[in-house]
Amino acid sequence: MYQGKGMETDADNRDLGFDPQSIDCVILSHAHIDHSGLIPYIYRLGFRGDILCTPATRDLCALMLQDTAYIQAQDVRWYNKKMDRLHKPKIQPLYDINHAERCMHLFRTVSYDRPFRVCDGVMVTFTNSGHMLGSAIVNLEIEDAGQRKRIAFTGDLGRLKSHILCSPQEFPQCDYLICESTYGDRLHDDTLVTEEQLLGIVRETCVYKQGKLIIPSFSVGRTQEIVYVLNKLYNDGSLPQIPIYVDSPLSVNATQVFKMYTDLLNEDVRDTMRFDPDPFGFNTLHYITDIHESKALNHSDKPCIIISASGMLEAGRVKHHVANHIDDPACTILLVGYCTPTSLGARIQDPNRRFVSIFGYDHRIRAHVTKIEGFSGHGDWREMIDYLTRSLRVENVRGTFIVHGEKQAEEAYKDHLYEAGFRNITIPRRGDEVQL
Repeated sequence: MYQGKGMETDADNRDLGFDPQSIDCVILSHAHIDHSGLIPYIYRLGFRGDILCTPATRDLCALMLQDTAYIQAQDVRWYNKKMDRLHKPKIQPLYDINHAERCMHLFRTVSYDRPFRVCDGVMVTFTNSGHMLGSAIVNLEIEDAGQRKRIAFTGDLGRLKSHILCSPQEFPQCDYLICESTYGDRLHDDTLVTEEQLLGIVRETCVYKQGKLIIPSFSVGRTQEIVYVLNKLYNDGSLPQIPIYVDSPLSVNATQVFKMYTDLLNEDVRDTMRFDPDPFGFNTLHYITDIHESKALNHSDKPCIIISASGMLEAGRVKHHVANHIDDPACTILLVGYCTPTSLGARIQDPNRRFVSIFGYDHRIRAHVTKIEGFSGHGDWREMIDYLTRSLRVENVRGTFIVHGEKQAEEAYKDHLYEAGFRNITIPRRGDEVQL
């Protein structure tokens, strides 16, 4: 699912380029909406094949697809009001909550490292990619006219060291590699620096300036990682005694899924659970689902931390929190993940921008806007190259396709892959066809 500014990506999402009824199955690498978000749409258009993924991905999709349907309904309602005033045609959402619910009946789950027969001549094996709970590299073995072809799709690759997730696991040799490139031109800070940065921002904003720290965060993965780090700081006594609010119904429900799959969390989390049974909860942390409690936060002048979705500031309750506080110099807006260039999250980071439009109104940017890269769920280019060269005999990879990145990142990553020994590297464009 293309995600961007408002309805600008609506046409791209509607134009699939294929007939959903012609598809035998969908193999899903992970639950993030840019990967899973059009499943209810192809269901609406007639797809009735199997959807193969890991168990955690299935459980997260059950929450996230319904949430996306709800957000779409809100966006379309707002857009149609605007079109009505301009006497222009209205649109319908890509799908509704009923489609999001019904498509879940098509999901079939396969655990990591267990080869599974998709259909005649096609086997799939999922390998833990370390990007989010349940995320996987898709390894396909295809028998075609007596020849075997091995294709690996990385989905999204995680950090070599994460606060809560296991490191990406080495995956089987492939003939053809399809690889993401989100951070193909950037490097991250290390984990320890990230924790120190977060604590410093909390103290500066909430203690010294007595302001609010607003953290736009993706409900699934990023929020749990930030809460876990805050939990660690609370346990060691370094976190200031201020209220912390996770203001997102989806985040609350997703955290329960994380607690169901503690076997997929890393050793640090499991060690913490030996003396702290709830690594995602502590006395000053409050989970909010009620909309009235959410609105009340905007009327309070007490220092606090608000963690709320969405991470790119394109939807959700956090957009209201930012609209209410972006003109307050005592407040800080902390970005903790990647934002597409057209998103509100990217626009407020522009140092030359003095005003920003939110809900159709211009707001002066007086709050401190900053970013911590270390919470990203994507490996940087050096981490990805290290991981790929550990997993593969590079000289045996016959072709590599770079996807999932801005043009600049893709081009830079192509150079890094070449330096690492990869050859026949292609950056395909939409609609390209390749004969393997």
